[in-house]
This record gives sequence, C-alpha cells and structure tokens, in this order.
Amino acid sequence: MFKPDFVKKGDKIAIVSTARKIDIKEIREAVRLLKEWGLAPVIGSTIGSENHQFAGTDQERAVDFQKMLDDPDIKAIWCARGGYGTIRIIDLIDFSTFNKFPKWIIGYSDITVFHSHVHNLDICTLHAPMPIDFHKSTLEAILSFKNTLFGNINDFEAASSKKNRLGTARGQLVGGNLSILYSLCGSDAAINTSGKILCIEDLDEYLYHVDRMLYNLKRNGYFDHLSGLIVGGMTKMHDNAIPFGKKVKRIILDIVEEYDFPVAFKFPMGHIEDNYTLILGAEAILEVDEDQTTLQYIKS
Repeated sequence: MFKPDFVKKGDKIAIVSTARKIDIKEIREAVRLLKEWGLAPVIGSTIGSENHQFAGTDQERAVDFQKMLDDPDIKAIWCARGGYGTIRIIDLIDFSTFNKFPKWIIGYSDITVFHSHVHNLDICTLHAPMPIDFHKSTLEAILSFKNTLFGNINDFEAASSKKNRLGTARGQLVGGNLSILYSLCGSDAAINTSGKILCIEDLDEYLYHVDRMLYNLKRNGYFDHLSGLIVGGMTKMHDNAIPFGKKVKRIILDIVEEYDFPVAFKFPMGHIEDNYTLILGAEAILEVDEDQTTLQYIKS
C-alpha cells in the first residue's frame, strides 16, 4: 500500500469529528502538543458543533471532512473522537482528489470505517489515539503517535500472554474495531484479510456478541487465509445474568482453533491508555514467542 508523506515541522494538521459531538476544551491538550511539536492545528467546523449525539448533521460532518481532504495544505486529518456516525457519511465523501494526493487519516474505534474504506484504495492510514484521549494517554502512547506521525518508525514489543498462540506471520496490517469490521461485512468497505495480519479491539460489548461478531467474520472468510491475528484491548466486556460461559480470549481461540496462524493477545492498541500507533496497510512481521510479542515493520 502507498504511504502518504510523513509530517514535518510547520505542516498543518486538521482536527475534525466525523462521529459524536465534542467540545473544543476536550481537544486542548492535543492542540497544545501539536503546537509544541512545531505543527499547525487547523480546527474543523465540526469541533463544538452539535446535532443530538453527533458533531453536526451528516451533511455538515461530511462537508468538514471533505474540505480537509481536498485542501492541499492539510497534511493529515486527525479525527477528534469516535462514538458513532462515520458510517453515515462515508458515502457522501468524494475520495478522488485524496486518491491522487493522499494524506494521513488518523484515529481508531469508529474511524475504522475510514481505515477499511481507504485501504481498498490501497493507501495506508494511522490507527492511533485521538485528541479526546490525550489527557489520559500514557507518555509511551503519545510518543508512539508523535514518532510515527513524523516518520520515526519504531518496532513493537509487548508482554507475552499465556493464551498466545506461538508463531511468525508476515503481511500487511489491517483491521481496527471489531464491531465496525463486523458492520462493514458485505459492503464496499469490507477488508480483504488474505495473507494479512488482522488487528482487532473493542469496548463495552457483551461476550455473546463478541462471539457472534467473530463467527460472522469467520463465515465471511476473514480467517481462511489470514497470516496472523493481533488482539488489542477488549475493554469493559459484559456478561448476561445467565453467564455466556467463556471469556474473550477463550472465545477467540475456540473460533480460530482450526487455523494455524499465530495469535497475540494483550497488544497495546485500542480503548486503553497505552494505545500505540499502528501504520495500517504497512508490511510487518509478527513474532509471537513464549517471552514476548514483537511487531517489526518491513522497510520499503
């Protein structure tokens, strides 16, 4: 996949919200850091805008994103937060100029809609913390974001998990939020996982529904030719009054039992404070051994 140019000091970085509403005060720390790094934040009209749960109407959110997408002076678009709403505007966006002059689209959670859609244009994106997160993100997560944004790419090392399935995988990194990947099945934005390393994370889901979503991915062939599986934060999972009977790790391992690709749990990505930045679409090598998990980008 094509990697957009990494940013340099003086570049303009747009901050918009394509989903849930957000107040300007909730992005102050992120704005401060961008300025400290020598970048010029450009605040979109959706920041502070409100239409029920959303950061403006669908049309307003689409227009704001489109403006930043087409502006040649904007070098990256950083989505301020997730929630829900990006799926409502994806078909209103014209990616023709972006396809000729790509730039980084940054975020996670609901922004998985953009990741998946843009990957089908053969362009990389950044799965990264968003401005709403920066008051609680770890220093390591913030540095991971800064380094990646400026092109100072670091390999990853993560603690091992007893449930890990050992092995080595090579392929493009794809994925994001499990609920969004599930919702995109059958659409133009559904991802191709063949020969790739799939990353998943989620928040605030019931265990039975995690099981349902993973079975749907399985029935859609997502695991048939997968190279490797990375599982990030599966945060604040819920159970019913009558217990489902399995925790998240066991659900995942049972569903992928028939395949032989490595599985890495406890990876620092997702709805967690230690949410490291991943270049989705980039080629990488995943090594899962008894002592640790490593993810190394392949230089191109």
